[in-house]
Amino acid sequence: VELVVALGEGGRDIDATEATAKIFGHAVGIDLTRRDLQAVAKAAGRPWDMAKGFDRSAPIGALTPGAPPETGAIGLTIDGEPRQSGDLSMMIWSVAELIAALSRQVELAPGDLIFTGTPAGVGPILPGAQVRATITDLEPLEILFDA
Repeated sequence: VELVVALGEGGRDIDATEATAKIFGHAVGIDLTRRDLQAVAKAAGRPWDMAKGFDRSAPIGALTPGAPPETGAIGLTIDGEPRQSGDLSMMIWSVAELIAALSRQVELAPGDLIFTGTPAGVGPILPGAQVRATITDLEPLEILFDA
C-alpha cells in the first residue's frame, strides 16, 4: 500500500517549499511487483522494469482533492489479515521532498502519479485474494485478485 500523489501542475527543479502547491490530489495505491519476472531478470543481470510495469500493476483508488496530510494510518489487509501497517509520518522523505527530488531528474507534468513508498510487510498476493488498502480519511482500495 502506498500514498499516491497526482500532480495538477508540473515543472522542473521544483523547490520543496513550492511542491505541495503543484498537487491536484491524493489517493491510496498498490505498487505491485511480479517476483517471478524480477527473479529471472535479476539472475540474468538485466533490468527488471517489466516486473513493475505489467498490466494492472499499479491500481489506485479515488482521488481526494488537495495535498495529503503528513500523518494518518496506512495499512493493507489480505483476506482480512493485516499485512502492512504504519503511519504517513514514518515516511523517509516528505511528499514535498519527493516531488522536488524527482523534478531534478525529470520534468514532471500535470497528471503524473507519484507513488511515495510502502510500509514494511510486502509479500505475495495469491489468486482469489481479497486485498484492502487504506489510508486515514481516504476511500479504501479493494481488489479481488482473480488472476
